[in-house]
Amino acid sequence: MERRAGEMENATLIEMNSVVNSHGEDRETPHPIHQENKNSVYGEPRIDFVLSYVDDDDGGKKAEQRKLFEDNLRKKYNLQLEHEYKSESPDCKTHFLKIHAPWEVLAHYADKLKIKVPFGKSETKQGKGKECLDCLKRHLYPPSEIIKPERYYTAPFDNSKSDSLLIEDKETFFHPSTRNRIVYYILTRCPYYQGDQVNKNKTGIKRLLSNGTYTSAYPLHDCLCLKKAEQVLCESDRDLLYKHWARFRCFYKKQPLDLIRKYYGEKIGIYFAWLGFYTEMLFFAAVVGVICFAYGLHTYDDNITSKEVCDPDIGGKIVMCPLCDKMCSFWKLNLTCLSSRTIHLFDNAGTVFFAVFMGIWVTLFLEFWKRRQARLKYEWDLVDFNEEEQLLQIRPEFELKCTEKRKNPITEEEEPYLPIKEKCPRLFVSGATVLFWTCLVVACIIGVIAYRLAVYATFAGRIKNMIQLLESVVSPQQTTAVTASLINFAIILILNFLYGHVAIWITDMEIPKTHSEYENSLTTKMFMFQFVNYYSSCFYVAFFKGKFVGYPGEYTYMFGGHLRNEECAPEGCLIELTTQLGIIMSGKQLVANIQEIVLPLLKNWWTNRKRRGHSGSSQWEQDHALKSLSQFGLFDEYLEMVIQFGFITLFVASFPLAPLLALFNNILEVRLDAWKFTTQLQRPVAIRARNIGAWNEILNVVAVLSVITNAFIMAFTSEMIPRLVYLYAYHPGEEATMAGYISNSLSVYEISDLRAKNLSHFDANPTLFSANITKCRYRDYRYPPGHPQEYKHTMQFWHILAARLAFIIIMEHIVFVVKFLVAYLIPDVPSDVRDRIRFEQYLVQNRLVNEELKMIKSS
Repeated sequence: MERRAGEMENATLIEMNSVVNSHGEDRETPHPIHQENKNSVYGEPRIDFVLSYVDDDDGGKKAEQRKLFEDNLRKKYNLQLEHEYKSESPDCKTHFLKIHAPWEVLAHYADKLKIKVPFGKSETKQGKGKECLDCLKRHLYPPSEIIKPERYYTAPFDNSKSDSLLIEDKETFFHPSTRNRIVYYILTRCPYYQGDQVNKNKTGIKRLLSNGTYTSAYPLHDCLCLKKAEQVLCESDRDLLYKHWARFRCFYKKQPLDLIRKYYGEKIGIYFAWLGFYTEMLFFAAVVGVICFAYGLHTYDDNITSKEVCDPDIGGKIVMCPLCDKMCSFWKLNLTCLSSRTIHLFDNAGTVFFAVFMGIWVTLFLEFWKRRQARLKYEWDLVDFNEEEQLLQIRPEFELKCTEKRKNPITEEEEPYLPIKEKCPRLFVSGATVLFWTCLVVACIIGVIAYRLAVYATFAGRIKNMIQLLESVVSPQQTTAVTASLINFAIILILNFLYGHVAIWITDMEIPKTHSEYENSLTTKMFMFQFVNYYSSCFYVAFFKGKFVGYPGEYTYMFGGHLRNEECAPEGCLIELTTQLGIIMSGKQLVANIQEIVLPLLKNWWTNRKRRGHSGSSQWEQDHALKSLSQFGLFDEYLEMVIQFGFITLFVASFPLAPLLALFNNILEVRLDAWKFTTQLQRPVAIRARNIGAWNEILNVVAVLSVITNAFIMAFTSEMIPRLVYLYAYHPGEEATMAGYISNSLSVYEISDLRAKNLSHFDANPTLFSANITKCRYRDYRYPPGHPQEYKHTMQFWHILAARLAFIIIMEHIVFVVKFLVAYLIPDVPSDVRDRIRFEQYLVQNRLVNEELKMIKSS
């Protein structure tokens, strides 16, 4: 076991307050020392779990359920119970039931659950060459005894062979996280019916919590020393985590993952390992993104295209066709001067390099994470955990709702199962519900598109009335993009709240068999919804807006022909995609941080204000005031990070600074989550997990999709390909230059033709037509009026289309070849870890065989 020397000596002792039977009769008088040491969980026996409840006015029904439940805990499972009545609690309302698990109970269930325990110290030598890094470690690493605990050889606990284990003290042999996991296993399966009566609907602590019989159930934290001088003897793992992990001043230091795993369990430990690794890898993406953005700044004043747009003699003399029907008038191209200069920061030659780099980066991230995950599985003794989880950890809800049984082909034991005739209708309803809500999201996005079209026409129609200052700063495209993004973000937040409850309901209805199946099912549903909810507006701007506009006189319309399709600005739609991505990504991170920082601080202030005057609260009373971790644990944390991962990979070609924003957010997120787990949440039940579950597959899907989306963004949303085609094939003169590109990319339309086809529009807006304006320009590659193929696409259009398709094929092939090559060259399991696993398996088997031979000889 990985224990810090002297933990028990430094811990404050606690004595039992009173031991009562299930009828609430006192057996002994509270010991006075207990009142002086109520901040500790250590003592004889140790408190393994706490249940709380308040008196109720339901005629004693809940009291009877509590009595039966506690009777079964004592008689059937041999747990020791200790009551603390409301008269002893600060609020004089809450009763506490403290649960102690004796050695016999722990040994029995450790054997049943095949919990691994140490039987010998590992003699594996650490790598060489680390002495020279001592100075660096002193500043970047927590103390060595925290991040490098002792390693042990382990084997599944066998009660019949306990003599061969390293048992120095039975009270400390099982770590608290293991003890609370065993007790929680019992609590979830303990019935609260009487005698031989069988009623599976009356089983488990979860049902008693849901119907209000108990108000909370939690294992206790170690004491937390925020004031060292007042509690000199208070040393605990929680205190070490707070000092060396949860404080923001430690943001640059390595996380003490072994201590996190020891205190909270493997599932929470592997989340923080993944979050820390993801944040470290973001540093490299952020550096390259900043370099690409800096290149755009460096060449900002050298951009010939934006100079032509802003030039009064070029852009100031180019008359653009009306942006909408009836209300809109002609306008000058130099109105888009600011946006044309701004887009160069994000749409330049460095953007292509960054898009290719991110395709390779995401592969390196996933491959190196597999190696990191394999090392953690070895160090945390999770190599063969999968069989244990699948065979033993059936959800209590599945056992209760599935009355039919069949023999397990692996264990040869009878176990509950869900017949196919019941499973199919449940899956059908689940799928239909997911489809309905996905369609609802799409309908909301269509509503936002309708808003964009209507507001765009309004702004474009009134732009001539704006003052000159605003005309140079605000364009209809920018105004519409910003307001639509804000509205879309508000809709996203509302739908997220609603769908969260729906996803839980339909997942419960499916009745998954194991905890992993439940989490995987919920994860898949929520990510599908979030994917559509967060990314659909970005997909619209990137791949649909401005692609089906038509041309003057032959525009395409939506919603019954009342609203003309949006067209991109002359400089393209990339700036709008950048705006959309920046608002949604930044807004999401801001809202999440407010929920995780501001709200808990306000709650703490209110709680402390209410509890003012109460001193000497016990540890179970302090923990009772904390918020419990939701039944989905880390689901929301993973979902937040994976959605962020999608933003910085799927659309990163439009916003090279996205990895930098994500890096800053995640540096805060690591310490914020650490602070939340250490000080704001009740201690969760330790859960074992060998990886990040279904999120692995989701990340792989996003990684592949990101290569495709970025290739299409660079080809069809960015103006990079048309510029390159012009530069190398259509520029005037012998010298390759971008001079004249703006005029070349705009087609000409005869206004008399426009008036003939849209006479009603001119009648509605008499000032639209002017004798001084005979032609207008629009964004497309079409033959001019008077040409034999007037208003048909030119050869340059087809050359650009061919170049775009060729770029997509070349970029995807380059990135995918590099991805597969990197995946092939980097093994998922490091060679040293693979060798250690084999070596330790040999040692364990050899040790067990020798012990067996000794027993045979002694008999």
